[in-house]
Amino acid sequence: MSKIKIILVLSLFVSGGAAADIWRWVGADGVTHLVDTNTTIYTWVDESGEVFYSDTPDHEDAIAIQLIWHSKGDLAGMNETAKEDTQEYYCRRATEIYDSYIHAPRLYRTNEAGEREFLSEEEAQTTIDETKIKKDDLCS
Repeated sequence: MSKIKIILVLSLFVSGGAAADIWRWVGADGVTHLVDTNTTIYTWVDESGEVFYSDTPDHEDAIAIQLIWHSKGDLAGMNETAKEDTQEYYCRRATEIYDSYIHAPRLYRTNEAGEREFLSEEEAQTTIDETKIKKDDLCS
């Protein structure tokens, strides 16, 4: 999965500003994880397509995963109501992002120089399709 796709997946989530106990992150394969530490996690995809995670950058293509504050408490103490409230929030946020994509005149990404690069019709449709899959997953 490209760095852009990882950024798009991560952008579906909004960071909280509190000092937290539970952190959320999404791996290169799109799987959401909850952890009770904010230690940096690195990920990379090898030549065969296998996804790896580590607490050290053990590969030249390793990138740091953005940990996003999830909630106060600990993993063992997280009750079902808190999980449902969190899922509802992320479903609503993913729906807002998806709706903004389908109503935008053109989609773009920001390059490393901070400039807009407009997506081709095919790239835009792929982004919309991937966002819909993520939205549907979060809202199920």
